[in-house]
Amino acid sequence: MLAAFSISPVSADESGSVAAAVAEAVRVVRASGLPCETTSMFTTVEGEWDEVMAVVKAAVDAVAAVSSRVSLVLKADIRPGFTGQLTAKVERLEAHLRDDG
Repeated sequence: MLAAFSISPVSADESGSVAAAVAEAVRVVRASGLPCETTSMFTTVEGEWDEVMAVVKAAVDAVAAVSSRVSLVLKADIRPGFTGQLTAKVERLEAHLRDDG
């Protein structure tokens, strides 16, 4: 499965930034060893259901350690039998763009 998610504290620091708290969540994801990618709005992680959900929970817990309230947005692509989709989906899209261009 692929899970794209955004975790953020509901309250920002004194400058209005949530980057430090979000960095703690991303640190947890990267330490998991699962394939992942972080963009400006979401982190996507790939793995089996239980391991992905455990990483999402640990990332939420990391943000909850610095904020009494946490926001989580989660989108999942559950496709049993497929791996490597973190990059393969993008490669298929790029191939269509090259072929149609």
